[in-house]
Amino acid sequence: MSITFYEKTKVFSLQTKNSVWQMMVSKYGHLLHLYYGNKIPEGELSYLVRGINRGFSGAPYEAGEDRGYSLDTYPQEISTFGVGDYRESCLHVVHEDGSQMLELLYDSCRIWQGKYDLPGLPAVWAGQEEAQTLEIVLKDKASPVEVVLYYGVLEKQDVITRACQIRNRGAGIWLERALSACLDIQRNDLEMITFYGRHTMERSLERGMCRHGKIQADSMRGVSSHQQNPFVILCEEGAKEEWGECYGMSLIYSGSFLAQAEVDQLDQTRFVMGIHPQGFRWRLEKGETFTAPEVIFSYSERGYGKLSGNFHRLYRENLMRSKYRDQRRPVLINNWEATEFHFTEEGLVSLAQDAKELGVELFVMDDGWFGGRDHDLCGLGDWKANPAKLPNGVEGLARKIHGLGMQFGIWIEPEMVNEDSDLFRAHPEWCLRAPGRTPNRERGQLVLDMSNSQVRDYLYESIGGILKQAQADYVKWDMNRNLSDVWSSACPADRQGEIGHRYVLGVYELMERFVSHFPDILWEGCSGGGGRFDAGILYYMPQIWCSDNTDAIERIFIQYGTSFGYPVSSMGAHVSVSPNLQTGRRTSLGTRATVAMAGAFGYELDTRKLSREERQLVKGQIRWYKQYQELIFGGDYYRLTDAEENREFAAWQFVSRDQKASVVSAVCLHARSNPLFWRVRLKGLKEEGWYQVREERMTDEGPLEGKDNETSKRECLICPGSALMYAGVNLPVFWGDYESVRYLVEEVRHQAE
Repeated sequence: MSITFYEKTKVFSLQTKNSVWQMMVSKYGHLLHLYYGNKIPEGELSYLVRGINRGFSGAPYEAGEDRGYSLDTYPQEISTFGVGDYRESCLHVVHEDGSQMLELLYDSCRIWQGKYDLPGLPAVWAGQEEAQTLEIVLKDKASPVEVVLYYGVLEKQDVITRACQIRNRGAGIWLERALSACLDIQRNDLEMITFYGRHTMERSLERGMCRHGKIQADSMRGVSSHQQNPFVILCEEGAKEEWGECYGMSLIYSGSFLAQAEVDQLDQTRFVMGIHPQGFRWRLEKGETFTAPEVIFSYSERGYGKLSGNFHRLYRENLMRSKYRDQRRPVLINNWEATEFHFTEEGLVSLAQDAKELGVELFVMDDGWFGGRDHDLCGLGDWKANPAKLPNGVEGLARKIHGLGMQFGIWIEPEMVNEDSDLFRAHPEWCLRAPGRTPNRERGQLVLDMSNSQVRDYLYESIGGILKQAQADYVKWDMNRNLSDVWSSACPADRQGEIGHRYVLGVYELMERFVSHFPDILWEGCSGGGGRFDAGILYYMPQIWCSDNTDAIERIFIQYGTSFGYPVSSMGAHVSVSPNLQTGRRTSLGTRATVAMAGAFGYELDTRKLSREERQLVKGQIRWYKQYQELIFGGDYYRLTDAEENREFAAWQFVSRDQKASVVSAVCLHARSNPLFWRVRLKGLKEEGWYQVREERMTDEGPLEGKDNETSKRECLICPGSALMYAGVNLPVFWGDYESVRYLVEEVRHQAE
């Protein structure tokens, strides 16, 4: 059993393979946190809770003269506003009489086999034998409000999930704040690692000590955002890939969020996470329930490399639902950087036919195919083919692409509308905008009110009809601005504080309809690249366009930061032109492919402009990726270099789950005169196993030694896994910036003679 309740001491113990989470019901009925960390096989830890009389930290009335008992100093499972805990609260309720207190006391618990789910929200899922659920009911002692805490324990995955529901059994109340999780840790030596950025430069790692007061990562943009990500790590000071205690927290939510750490007066660290309270206000009438989104917790005692592996496996096995989670995904070509808005059906077919000759399997038609869409200031919302570009409609183009033996994909941006569109002229009230005010615009776009079911029905019927007629195989779902002017004409004035969250629920409802009715489509999320790269989207779509920045060197750092919380199979990554359209940087075709192959691989260029030599290289790249995609997606991923510290070269590795095969990639970031010798230590191999190591180095002119794929015939290194992991592998002396090298590592039966 992964969940144990010690009846005598009223202690709950949640055990995973390598960790334990314990909490207890106090003598006055409050739910106190005891411990989360390295596994303790047996026993309960109630002795850890101590009290002492402290000034200006009051006690509950029932405690009488027991002034050492204070909610302001005790570690708690859920913190509430107004009852003597002056640290950050998870819940803030306003009652009908205007009072704002909520004191939650233990009422009951239930343990069952399997994993709870959340109505209308994405959540980790698991079979009956994979997980257990603990449900704890807490009730306010002075009102009919009750809170249900859910804990899902996935023992094998080393994961504990947490969610909560607020139920109102009496007169209406207002929720001013409804965060999902609280973790009180009795230590003050933790760093907080967050992932910040901007459009085309997402998820850069930043770390700093938690301190007295509060530090946070958050988004108030209506989406999880380019600027911060709803995945954070708390770790002991100086933790690295293979050293140090680490706590990972991921919010399964795609809207505005808050992740905050606070060191209190007793040097305890409180972490809270959930929907951002800014602009949030939810009316809960009698009999209604509000469900807060799920937070995933995982703990590692051996650095954040192990922590990342826990999240990668969980997402692949217990969050993604698409059939493409376990299937090989097609190599695609997207026409955007080749044509932008300026294309014809004939031109698209020509591009697809050329790409097909190189081995590309999926052709994706990007923006510009609908309404009067000749530029980005018009047409959004008019989901019907532009007859000037597609005289035979989308289905006519799709027939021709399918006739080539290729799959067909299409770009959509359902959540947006241009003022210059038939939809806006017919239904201006379907936008998020306040009466009497001119709205904020970006690229001439306004945001459709996804909380309005009429809007969702229109989008499903218009876009769904096209997908059905075209027999589409792939859809890229984009979103190219953040939310502002959040006001809905379909909602009364006193409920406008609900619209931000209802927007997210509406997006999820529409996504669920699409993916349920079109289960054979490969769906890819996008928001100006990585502006909505979060676990909520991955529940519906197995991959997300990682960034609009396709520069290979910039992508190394973007994909590095993304990998801390998300698997490589979730990262859309393409080869684009050189010089790059975003940076002007020149990199070899080989290096561009090496970087893009650490993700869901494709091309974003005009293959018709490639030279004969480049075409041969592309054919070889596609053959190689098809051969190794299962290893890349299904294996274990290791960061071999620290992208924040090592600016000389970057290296990463994939290892098959049976440890029999591995792929190692490295890119030179800074070539130097009189260079140093570089070596990289591999990971994840069998220490006692013997491995053959083959080197592949590629440039735009082809392999540096041998021709095409004949590099595999070069002399190989054969040595034990322990040597590769502890002594390492020599990298070549690079000539010029941005050269790349790849090593194929395969287990052999016997040691070398």
